[in-house]
Amino acid sequence: MGSPVSLLRHGQPHHVLSTWLGIYRMATPGLISADNATLRLDLDNEPQPDLLLCLPAAVGGRSRITEDGYLEGPPELVLEVAASSVSYDLHQKLDVYRRSGVQEYLVHRVEDGEVDWFVLEHGTYERIQPDGEGILSSLVFPGLWLDVSALLRGDLQALRAVVERGLADPEHAALSRRLALP
Repeated sequence: MGSPVSLLRHGQPHHVLSTWLGIYRMATPGLISADNATLRLDLDNEPQPDLLLCLPAAVGGRSRITEDGYLEGPPELVLEVAASSVSYDLHQKLDVYRRSGVQEYLVHRVEDGEVDWFVLEHGTYERIQPDGEGILSSLVFPGLWLDVSALLRGDLQALRAVVERGLADPEHAALSRRLALP
């Protein structure tokens, strides 16, 4: 039997974040996404992130699905919901993901009511800053926009509306065309 997981401190926030990512994934066929799948980064590190999103290798993704069904190599985006694991997620895991080349790392710090979205620049994670409306935007996945306030409230309708605004970005259309090519 697994460790106990709090509904309020993990289960519901995880579901909201997963739904947000799923809205984007549904509108962007060809991406690889997963929930709680083991990720083989190297011989010493096989984390099981809450969520992940990858580009397929054919369009520049750096991970691959192995013969035995595991994801090997760094996904472009890893997402964690952190309550009691904040220290681990913002130190040990952050360092493993950075060293492995994960381009973006999002940590939803439930108890702090904060979201940290990091982007890998020159071997170092830098925090992505929200725009004037409090929206965080992926630098790897065009149109993947996050209304932090809506996430913290668990407002799925507002999250969907912001993702839909992001999906209207011409760069998202360009990514969708790239993903549609054989």
